[in-house]
Amino acid sequence: MDELKAIEFVNKAEKSLASLYKKIDDVVLFNQKKVLDAFRKAEVELRHMSASSGYGYEDVAKPKLSELFSYVFSSEAAIVSPLITCGTHALASCLFGILRPGDLLLSIAGEPYDTLIDCIKGKNNGSLNDFGVKYEYIDLINGRFNTRKILSVVRAKHPKMIFIQRSRGYQSRSAISIDKKVIIMVDNCYGEFVEKQEPIEVGADIIAGSLIKNPGGGIAPTGGYVAGRKDLVDLVAGRLTAPTLGTEVGSYNTPYTLFFEGLFMAPHVVGGALKGSALIGKVAENLGYKAFPKLNTYPYDIIRSIYFDKKEDLIELTQMIQKFAPVDSNAVPMPWDMPGYNDKVIMASGSFIQGSSIELSCDAPIRKPYILYIQGGITYEHIKLVAIEIAKIKGE
Repeated sequence: MDELKAIEFVNKAEKSLASLYKKIDDVVLFNQKKVLDAFRKAEVELRHMSASSGYGYEDVAKPKLSELFSYVFSSEAAIVSPLITCGTHALASCLFGILRPGDLLLSIAGEPYDTLIDCIKGKNNGSLNDFGVKYEYIDLINGRFNTRKILSVVRAKHPKMIFIQRSRGYQSRSAISIDKKVIIMVDNCYGEFVEKQEPIEVGADIIAGSLIKNPGGGIAPTGGYVAGRKDLVDLVAGRLTAPTLGTEVGSYNTPYTLFFEGLFMAPHVVGGALKGSALIGKVAENLGYKAFPKLNTYPYDIIRSIYFDKKEDLIELTQMIQKFAPVDSNAVPMPWDMPGYNDKVIMASGSFIQGSSIELSCDAPIRKPYILYIQGGITYEHIKLVAIEIAKIKGE
């Protein structure tokens, strides 16, 4: 398909999404007000963005940022820190901080994301299993909770923690809408600011996520967060540092400006990513590919799945997305044995923040069914340009 036809093809797809875009705009405005109100309530000042060193006893930035997140997520307490290396680190800190030998961890939305599995079930690697924490999971049925089995297990085995991964990870299911769940802990990665409510507001006890995903707005350089009940957050703080130290220590010798500004930008950036995800899904479907989630449903995370019959086609599209990245566009992604994953994985991520998945990126395990997971985009226009290129390459 030549460029003019591709542009027309994508514009037509874009017009068909007008009603969905209007819903997304409504959510963005709501969440932008929520974040602005939190900044005002926390009385954020320029001095709160200053750097610290050494033990960080005089750090005024980290506690203010944590207070701000607790207001945004309607929690009693929060930990927000550049010392949390990633989402898996934040999640693992919650699990190890709260669970004790003999406790049962029950995952009710199937198995968690690949990088968390070895933290839970690994042998002789310092996993929960090594410390005597038991684990079971219950698969979803047609994307919904298996309520009967969940109730049976809860009544018979009294799990200490019920865990739910809000996003799909490498699974062929819908992300979980807030209004569907009754849980204790939520992996909130990819789900922040997608809806008007966050998990704490509907009964979750603790949530965790990464700042180089949704809540960092594409400009937070690193970090993660935990939010929830104060007693649970305190346990997690003891795990992150030491039980006698908690959040009293920990410095960051760079100003915190990007963390505060990233959170303020997050609702807008997430809205653009949701629209772009829908556009790529619509273009893919119009080209004859299966895409997920279906476009007649509201998306509950920023991930779009595209299905392929052959791994070669998946690899080709991944490499094309890399070519249209602002950074490392000359790189050629190939499947490799990535740490924490059970299969070879291919990733395209030409991002300003290494590994940032709120920036336009995609990844896939090289296993059947061949599914490419496309996420993020800090500008809608960038995503639209990629959609046009997809139409050019895959269209007749």
